[in-house]
Amino acid sequence: MARPYRVRLTLTARSMLAAITDRRAREQICDRIDGLAQDPVLQGKPLLGELKGYRSLRAAGQRYRIIYRVREAAIEVLVAALGRREEGSREDIYRLAQRLLRLHLLD
Repeated sequence: MARPYRVRLTLTARSMLAAITDRRAREQICDRIDGLAQDPVLQGKPLLGELKGYRSLRAAGQRYRIIYRVREAAIEVLVAALGRREEGSREDIYRLAQRLLRLHLLD
């Protein structure tokens, strides 16, 4: 069996997780994050454009996305951001992640 990855959350991701008021959704998201310790490359989908190098994983009934990067050399998964997927909204997690990347707040 492959060695498990160490999963870390950025400060930004920690605050995003803490801001989720729905306890059940937060627990489901935490379970998905914990699951990234095993085969993170096989989970989620690779992102394109500005977020190339990151992956996106669905959580909590498909409403939330976890954006993470796999660091093979360090055997580590870095959860950079998480939030609701609301296409067209300014608060959509992909739009937020792009802004955070430009501000160098994802890593």
